[in-house]
Amino acid sequence: MTNRIDTTMASLRAEGKAALVPWVTVGYPDIATSEEMAVAIMESGADMLEMGVPFSDPLADGPTIQMASFRALENGTTLRDALGSLRRLRERGVDSPLIFMGYLNPFISYGMEEFAKEASDAGMDGIIIPDLPPEEAPPYQAVLASHNIHLIPLLAPTSTEARIEQACKQASGFIYCVSVAGVTGARSELSGGVEGLVRRIREHSDLPILVGFGVSRQEHVDNIARFADGAVVASAMLDSVSRVPTEEAAETAARFVRGLRRKSGVTSNDSYIRTMN
Repeated sequence: MTNRIDTTMASLRAEGKAALVPWVTVGYPDIATSEEMAVAIMESGADMLEMGVPFSDPLADGPTIQMASFRALENGTTLRDALGSLRRLRERGVDSPLIFMGYLNPFISYGMEEFAKEASDAGMDGIIIPDLPPEEAPPYQAVLASHNIHLIPLLAPTSTEARIEQACKQASGFIYCVSVAGVTGARSELSGGVEGLVRRIREHSDLPILVGFGVSRQEHVDNIARFADGAVVASAMLDSVSRVPTEEAAETAARFVRGLRRKSGVTSNDSYIRTMN
């Protein structure tokens, strides 16, 4: 069975474009508004969407996503609600890849087999679990793979060669390259070491590599497109949403994405094209 992540990344590669992947936290500012934001974002030029599953101890996340997760939990948002949002987005015609990002405990509590089946039926394409190390991933990966869901690994500037090699051997869909040794959050400049990290990862895998954490401006996205296959933008967009009334959230998020798309996504990623030919 074909996975939307694979077809989308192959299509972008053929066009010489890099992926733009924004983020919504399910349930922030509320469930209905997060779904409106998701639809508006996809209609504004995003290629894939990360859907954050709120969790009480988001150890990889900085203040913005912590705030959004806390607000979503205050609203009573659960993993079951996140699956419901996913299903409704598909029913509304969103056909781009949808990827959950969440922490391991809720999935274990739900039951990984049950979760994977329901998520696949709802239309999920991939999942990122920041607190699942590669050494412990195979049993979960097997369950997810049986339902055509990619388990996407995270690699950071501090990752050893052995850790990079192991994660790449297990990876499917794409590899998430963390640009900083720290938590999520908008930053004025990208880490100077991220391009080197991408080169290190490429020595072990031909999968697409997306860069996230700290990506906040159009020039960041354009720069990433020179050496990687896409950029993930989360905190900077949520920051803009947090400053407006709830009824303006969807248009604010859409405007933010259109700004990133104004020049981005048209740069040939020669290094990736060479590895695939």
